[in-house]
Amino acid sequence: MASIIKVGKKYKVQISLFKNGQQKKLIKRFNTKAEAELWALEMELEKGKGKQLSTRETYFPEFFEDWLYLIKQKDVRESTFYNYTRALKEIKLLFHNIKLKDLNDVVVQQKIDHYSKTHSKKTAHELLLKIKTALRYAYAKGYIHTDFLYLVKARGKATPKRNKALSITDFTKLRKYLLNHTDSEFNILALLALETGMRRGELLGIKPKDLFEYGIRVRRSISPNSSDTLLKTENSKRDVSINSDIYHLLKKIPTKSNGYIFETDNFRQAHRLKQLLKKLELPETTFHGLRDTHASFLFSKGIDIVYVSKRLGHCNIQTTQNYYLELMPEKKHQQDADALNLLASLSNEEI
Repeated sequence: MASIIKVGKKYKVQISLFKNGQQKKLIKRFNTKAEAELWALEMELEKGKGKQLSTRETYFPEFFEDWLYLIKQKDVRESTFYNYTRALKEIKLLFHNIKLKDLNDVVVQQKIDHYSKTHSKKTAHELLLKIKTALRYAYAKGYIHTDFLYLVKARGKATPKRNKALSITDFTKLRKYLLNHTDSEFNILALLALETGMRRGELLGIKPKDLFEYGIRVRRSISPNSSDTLLKTENSKRDVSINSDIYHLLKKIPTKSNGYIFETDNFRQAHRLKQLLKKLELPETTFHGLRDTHASFLFSKGIDIVYVSKRLGHCNIQTTQNYYLELMPEKKHQQDADALNLLASLSNEEI
């Protein structure tokens, strides 16, 4: 049972708990006896429901680490788990002296806002999602009182998109250069990214047995962070058509000792692409930006969005619409002109 003792002008509530066979105490102070009695009653009711109140005294970083290695690791891929371990480092810095019982929407929001001062909104959002996942587990187990997480938002500056699609003019210039300089395996890799829209890891995961006339069976993905070669989603498993010239280029590349067609090159593809684009006086984009360029080019030429979505290996069309099909400048200008012409013709008909 809870005990309530008056200490000076305050009332101290002490509740006996057991954790791992050892007796623990949960202590809290209140200004009035009524507040103390109400809280004591609530805690006793929680104990009666089987809630493990002792865990509420655990520091949040400690809880997150235990949850990560004992629970979450069994449910996610190795590469995803790696991202959670990176989040753990940030959580230790942000919440190093905060216990589960002291967490609420204000505390978590303040910590995320502090993190957002030196990180992009997207990065802050990704960290917050991991925090929410852990705390929702804590709520389900009764380690925190309420599910306040819907109140917490990721703020901060939205950084410019780095994976920018090249214009049709720049796309054509880059593709022509790559086709004329296939003596470099990197150039063939970049060309393949432009031609297929495949992710970097998927390209690096190609084996000779994955080639067929004329296409590539996408069956694995290579990551710099883990030995896990599983694809990002089930929809990522697909067959991507290629033209005969690209197919014969791939067939000529010697298979590496590890069984793959391309070297990982210490995953320096982004750096090498940056140098190449600078040399060709083309706008800067990331290696993933070649995937965006491929999708945007197909879209600009009127290719059906369902086909584009399947070619990219997306889970649904909405993903394709949200992230990959920004209009290329030339297409936007053409559609602007078409829209104005339609409006003009409508005006003439009315007259």
